[in-house]
Amino acid sequence: MTEKELYSLWCKNATEDPELQTELAAIKDDEEAINDRFYRDLEFGTGGLRGVIGAGTNRMNIYTVRRATQGFADYLNQEYDSPSVAISFDSRIKSDVFSKAAAEVLAANGIKVHIYSELMPTPCLSWAVRALGCQGGIMVTASHNPAKYNGYKVYGDDGCQITLRGAEIILEKINSLDVFTGVRTSDFNEELKKGNISYIGNDIIEDYYKHVLAEGINSDLCASSGLKVVYTPLNGTGNKPVREILRRLGISDVTVVKEQEMPDGNFTTCPYPNPEIREALEVGLRYCNEVKPDLLLATDPDCDRVGIAVPDGDGYALFTGNEVGAMLLEYICQQRIAKGTMPKDPIAVKTIVTTDIVDLIGKEYGVEIRNVLTGFKFIGEQIGLLEAEGEESRYIFGFEESYGYLSGSYVRDKDAVNASMLICEMAAYYRTKGITLLQARENMYKKYGVFYQTLYSFTFEGESGMNKMADLMSQLRNAHPAQIGGLKVERFEDYKTSIAKDIVNGTESEITLPKSNVLAFYLENGCKAIVRPSGTEPKIKAYITAKADTREAANELEAKLHDDFTKIFQ
Repeated sequence: MTEKELYSLWCKNATEDPELQTELAAIKDDEEAINDRFYRDLEFGTGGLRGVIGAGTNRMNIYTVRRATQGFADYLNQEYDSPSVAISFDSRIKSDVFSKAAAEVLAANGIKVHIYSELMPTPCLSWAVRALGCQGGIMVTASHNPAKYNGYKVYGDDGCQITLRGAEIILEKINSLDVFTGVRTSDFNEELKKGNISYIGNDIIEDYYKHVLAEGINSDLCASSGLKVVYTPLNGTGNKPVREILRRLGISDVTVVKEQEMPDGNFTTCPYPNPEIREALEVGLRYCNEVKPDLLLATDPDCDRVGIAVPDGDGYALFTGNEVGAMLLEYICQQRIAKGTMPKDPIAVKTIVTTDIVDLIGKEYGVEIRNVLTGFKFIGEQIGLLEAEGEESRYIFGFEESYGYLSGSYVRDKDAVNASMLICEMAAYYRTKGITLLQARENMYKKYGVFYQTLYSFTFEGESGMNKMADLMSQLRNAHPAQIGGLKVERFEDYKTSIAKDIVNGTESEITLPKSNVLAFYLENGCKAIVRPSGTEPKIKAYITAKADTREAANELEAKLHDDFTKIFQ
């Protein structure tokens, strides 16, 4: 069908949501707006769906959610006998509506549904899948995207986001379905009465808290440390669980950012609720100027990422995800060795775009560092592989540069509740030693060298933008530069072709990780750049690492690398 024909079909059939009809009527003479909504189906990738809320095949709405859920249901009924699914949702606009729509489709397909009665973090979904013995899970969230977005993440029976194989099968089944006539659905309240849908009990939540607290190393120091915290859940799901964990640790001096305390899908005071960027933390930083805490914590709407700021002179310095992850790894290694709880042959896992300072930390403490593709599900997969070998206890920590961390194996996704606890505990420990987190970071850099990592996103909107992204990646793949930022490219890795080229020695080797549209450039002096298109947004992401003996030298190198990539992606 043409975009105009699809538009007419939706005008006729998308009648359950009056807001969709209003939107469709408003664009009846706007060809560009119609094209943007109907030129493609909202892509179901390895993480599920993510897109702008609204009418059309390229939007998040009850019809695209139902169609995706029908494909997921067909997959589950093909793979399992009597499957069940856990569902959670965050504070975003229509998250509760989409979660119920998914539950109604699953129940209509004979699949038992366990759903949280209120918004809960992504790690609590991963936990529920395993705790309830489910064969799948759905988390309705768009993570840290702006308010106009929502999304839908699909999980397997291991509590990880769905595998590449599973995603391919689900996509094939979705593509065979008509969005209006190919979906079975039912009534939520009727299925609730029948017991086909049930609410997840407080016992499951309490067990989750116990497993989070079990990951503490120096928890006993927290109550007496005098640690002062400002916390913002950025109007998301972290408000209750993070505060509960801090309360149980005995950290009582916690000031919550009132403007961002309660659920609000409009994110009125933080339009881009991403703890990776300063703008999202501005209100919290204003609180810091008044309260003068030791630490600012900010969790994103689905509470799987956490950002921090610490005192620095008269203001507060934000730490990157790479810095926090590296500091947590070193803290865990030091303290578990000191307390005699470090397992034999310990393992830490990071993604390929995450800081290489981890390799030096691993060498220092005898920890094997495993590298995986971008996406925390690949870290979760490594935990599952260890569990299958009866060596689950070897896993001590995993993290990715995008502010996601996990120290335990009880869930298989990044967990900002766990990470908030560990960060506070680490800060409390150093505080008892007279060391600030700022000093601890500088001590790490003096020991291992300065690794300055930055992430730049280059946006390409619409259909033409998607085509340009593909062309740019193809150009870099087939005719990659010999130098970037004045530094020679010594090694080039193409994860799509699984070929690594050692340019210095003129040799090639095979990359054993799954194929992915990722390009890596290893430069002189330990610098590096990795490029990949986002799986959820119309962006190409460039991860730049500048390594030097001092922060000033690293900054200069990073600026040169950034300038070259800006020219490439203009």
